[in-house]
Amino acid sequence: MGAAQSLGLPPAQGPHRVGCTDVMVGLTRKGLFFRLFYPCLPQEGVEQPLWIPRYEYCRGLADYANLHWKWCIPLLSIAFGSFRVPVSWNGPFKPCSSSKYPLIIFSHGLGAFRTVYSAICAELASRGFLVAALEHRDHSACATYFCKAGDGEPGAPQAALQEEWVPLHRVPAGRKEFHFRNPQVHQRANECVRGLQLFQDISRGQAVTNILHSDFDLAALKDSVDMTRAAVMGHSFGGATAVLALAKEPAFKCAVALDAWMFPLENALYPKVVKPVLFINTETFQTAKSIAKMKQLSSRNSQTKIITVLGSVHQSQTDFTFLAGNLVNTVFQTRGPLDPCKGLAITSRAALAFLQKHLELKEDFDQWNDLLDGIGDSVIPEAPLCLSNL
Repeated sequence: MGAAQSLGLPPAQGPHRVGCTDVMVGLTRKGLFFRLFYPCLPQEGVEQPLWIPRYEYCRGLADYANLHWKWCIPLLSIAFGSFRVPVSWNGPFKPCSSSKYPLIIFSHGLGAFRTVYSAICAELASRGFLVAALEHRDHSACATYFCKAGDGEPGAPQAALQEEWVPLHRVPAGRKEFHFRNPQVHQRANECVRGLQLFQDISRGQAVTNILHSDFDLAALKDSVDMTRAAVMGHSFGGATAVLALAKEPAFKCAVALDAWMFPLENALYPKVVKPVLFINTETFQTAKSIAKMKQLSSRNSQTKIITVLGSVHQSQTDFTFLAGNLVNTVFQTRGPLDPCKGLAITSRAALAFLQKHLELKEDFDQWNDLLDGIGDSVIPEAPLCLSNL
């Protein structure tokens, strides 16, 4: 993957074509913003969306990485701005042939945004899931925005809407990080719950206005979302968010936590997490304290699993592992020795096996059940060996 021409997101491997659209609901910060990945019908002249949807996200990434030189933002735009996601932008929704599509609400990590996990989200959609990748407004995204009513007359056309950007906030000087991050993780989990509730409305045929003027009609999803089969998933800060959302919302049947950053979760939460969680960790990110918190959950529920993907680093579970060239990889360690496509296959297959079991799906994902016990090439049960004795 060292050659520049080999950089790019891999196409999804499942039987369904994948479409995606952006959805923004509500005219305040308390609304929702997400990218929806879904099974779609074949289409001529498919438009593929840009991976970085707006230049402001390059500025946000530079801020998150503490790159304050003027040339860093244009450089990020040059490095990542031309990449496209290999899915159909606003492609025609594929109606369910028999059963409805299960739902996954996906939560991003600190300094990320809604498109940073397009590879894993598209892969799951290609296997027959609806995946809503949220863009959180708790100041943990590198950048995000919402739309509010403009200064025009009441009832003015939607073109009068004004954007208000929500920047990344760092931990204030003198403030303990836990006391800053814990309210954030609760806001994020509440956004996941509101996302689930929005899909309940959509699936019932309730009119939901997407203020982004998308060419995709949300009414097409009516009677196609299986609200009895809903899961929550996330990476890093989003992994902790998924665990908390699972405790908050009974309609979530299980959670998949990718390299979860357990630090922001309060100790009183753990007895409340009674449903199964799949922790898919990378080899270099976790600490003994974090693994101990995961084991608290697995000791209470034998269906909660902890596995580690060998040869992977924290960014291996993001799109950066596919898109960063050698120079960026050297500076930011976006991938480890494991081939990124192989890492994606392990992560997605383990997640699919887990989701089949706990959402009671009638698919063939159980062929990957061994991964849930850490059995297979480049995967081990529980923590990396360097932490197993701590």
